[in-house]
This record gives sequence, C-alpha cells and structure tokens, in this order.
Amino acid sequence: RRAEGSRCARSERCSCKDAPSAALIIQKRHATQWEAYLRGLIAMSSGDVSEHSPRFSVLSWEQVERLDSILGETVPIHGRGNFPTLSVQPRQIVQVVRNRLEEKGIPVRDVKLNGSAASHVLHQDSGLGYKDLDLIFGVVLPSDREFRVVKDVVLDSLLDFLPAGVNKDRITPLTLKEAYVQKLVKVCNETDRWSLISLSNNTGKNVELKFVDSLRRQFEFSVDSFQIALDSLLLFDKCSEAPMSESFHPTVLGESMYGDFEEALEHLRRKTIATRSPEEIRGGGLLKYCNLLVRGFRPSSEAEMKSLQRYMCSRFFIDFPDIGEQQRKLEAYLQNHFVGMEHKRYDCLVTLHRVVNESTVCLMGHERRQTLNLISMLALRVLAEQNIIPTVTNVTCYYQPAPYVRDINFNNYYIAHVQPLVSPCSNSYQTWLPCN
Repeated sequence: RRAEGSRCARSERCSCKDAPSAALIIQKRHATQWEAYLRGLIAMSSGDVSEHSPRFSVLSWEQVERLDSILGETVPIHGRGNFPTLSVQPRQIVQVVRNRLEEKGIPVRDVKLNGSAASHVLHQDSGLGYKDLDLIFGVVLPSDREFRVVKDVVLDSLLDFLPAGVNKDRITPLTLKEAYVQKLVKVCNETDRWSLISLSNNTGKNVELKFVDSLRRQFEFSVDSFQIALDSLLLFDKCSEAPMSESFHPTVLGESMYGDFEEALEHLRRKTIATRSPEEIRGGGLLKYCNLLVRGFRPSSEAEMKSLQRYMCSRFFIDFPDIGEQQRKLEAYLQNHFVGMEHKRYDCLVTLHRVVNESTVCLMGHERRQTLNLISMLALRVLAEQNIIPTVTNVTCYYQPAPYVRDINFNNYYIAHVQPLVSPCSNSYQTWLPCN
C-alpha cells in the first residue's frame, strides 16, 4: 500500500495541464523512453533504488538545478581555419543525435552525464571543477556498420548548429570532421565496444560524445565514478509546459560505478583518493592520480596507495612504452587538463617525477632514467613558458663569459653545479621486478 501511495503521489506531483493527452502524444512518439521513465519512477518510489542498490541515489532539488543549468549552458564548438564557431547546448545536441540515431535504426537505451561534470553536479565545491562535458549514449554496436552510422550521424548533426546564412550544400562529413572534431576513437575487442567523438573547444571545455555498447572499466577513481541519467529530465522538457520547481521536477537518478554511491560521494566531499585494480585502467590512472594530489586530494590509506602506485606505473609503461609516446601523452595531458590552472602544471610534473622515482619497478635502469629526465625537461619547459625564474638552488646555471675574455685559461663556458631540479635517486633498483 505504501508503494502504491507513493506512486500515486509521484503521479500527482508530475501531472500537468492536459496530462492524459500529452501522455498519449508522448507514448506514440517516444514510447520506449516514456515506458522506461515510468518504470524508473515506480522503482524509485517503491524504495527499490535506495534500499537495495547502494550504487544508486536520487538527486536532490539543488543537484537537479545544477544539472539543468549545465545542460542549458551554451558551449562554443570552435572551428579550425575559417569555419565558424558553433553554439551548442548539451541538451540540444543530445536530442538531435538521439533522434537521428533512432531514425537510422540504432535505438538509444539511455543517455548519461559522466566525469567531472557529473561530480560537479553532485558536489559543487569538490575542487575538481569541470571542463569536459562527457555524454554517454547507451547503444548496441554489433558491427562496423553501426560504428560508421554513429560517426556519420554526429557529423551530420553539426550542420544543424551552423549559423544562419552558411551554405551547407558543399560541406561534406570529412570537412566537418577536420573542422570540428578534436578526437575520434573507436575501441572494438572482446570486452569493450565503444566509440568517442570529442568536439573542439579552445578553452578545454570539449563536448565528448561517447557511444557505449560495453565497457569493462568505467571509472578511474571513486571521485570521478559518477554517472547521472538524463532521460527523465530530457523527457520532462517535452511533456511539461510548466517550469521546474522544488515541488515540481522529475526524479533524476545518479549512479556510482565505483560501487557504493554514498561512500564515493563522501570521498568527493572530503577530497579522498580511492580506487581499485588500477592495472585495469588505460595508463593506470597515473596522471589523474598526480592531478588529484596537486588539487589537494589525499589517499584514504597511504600504505595501500603506495602499493597501488606500482601498478599505476606498470600499466602506464605498458600502454606507453616508447619515450616518444610518453612525451606526447604528457604534453597532451598538461595541455588539456590544466586550462586556467597553468601554474599547477609544474607541481603535477614534480609529483609525477616523485611517484615514478619511488614506484617504478618494471623498467630497465636506462629506460627509467630516460623517463625521469623527460619529466624534468618538461618541468623546466613549463617554468620557461610561465616566465618564472626559479630559485638558485633549483637549477643548474650555464654562464657565457664576456666577449673580451681571450685568456686561454678560460673555458668556453663556466658551469656552476648546483642542486638539480629534482634530487637524483639515491636508491638502486633491480630491473624487471614483479609487481607484487
């Protein structure tokens, strides 16, 4: 009876003018989404989510407000060369892409907000901030055909956001890809089937559309493990003419892929670093770990994290074994993840140097020294870019003698040996040790 009463109350709360006719129209046009939404309302109102699934939680009104604000925010998609900037609202591009996928015979089972934006919705003062808008579309991708359709649909959808007066007839999908797509990824193996299309933004706030059939590992750390289902909010936009309020808004469900939602949210509030099996993460989560440390996050267990650092380093060097790959990865990470916080890049590199120095046991000696030298070089470059003159104890200085010096007792350069940027490792490591 309690569940039935709750369902009735929920039904009354979400009712609006001409609700029966509006519901009938929605059922005809969007039957799948509407039925899924109703099933979700019944499940949540009967207490199933909160009582039996600790990985789920219903968002509060304040959190729903922040979510609605993010979905309604206009994000510029910057074009390369002479291509105009597109003004895109996340809710608009989700609706356009979803509708066109379904027209092409690829149903979308759900759409979720992921990553730092989802963390920002749940806790505004997390210290993470948010830049990328990660949108996950749940789809079925059984063959290469579906992957191609997804890519073509996204590129075709961009035409809708071109400014008025632009001649669209001669713009091809390849042209749109070159102009507006920053990153295009396709993963297809036994455990993972997904694709990613990242739309360019010069300030680092990229709109990333991820189309997931299956994905074994969906988070790096507990604080970035949240996914927020958008279907109920997007459906509310269609069925209700009245604006949202504290007493009249859709039920929005959040999920922690880490496991326990409340535990992960507490980690976010307390700036706690927690993860498991980092060897399952591409790159081991090593760079994100150093990023969190620089932002003031601290491990829940120092001893446990020291052990996990070895797995992070090992997986990083498995995925990026070549020094050139390591340099490209580090440069791209610094460029994309510290927009507006350029002064933190040096701190991140110093932290990375320390972690690699302490915890790398799977490289040969010369490879390890090569990587440490690369990190030191990048750190000095960051200081030079910021026009920061470090203290004399932190650099080795090279002095050019005056032009009039001709005495043969002078060398061409006088080298003042001072303490290096990062203290050299005094410990010796055997090579190719097992990570256990």
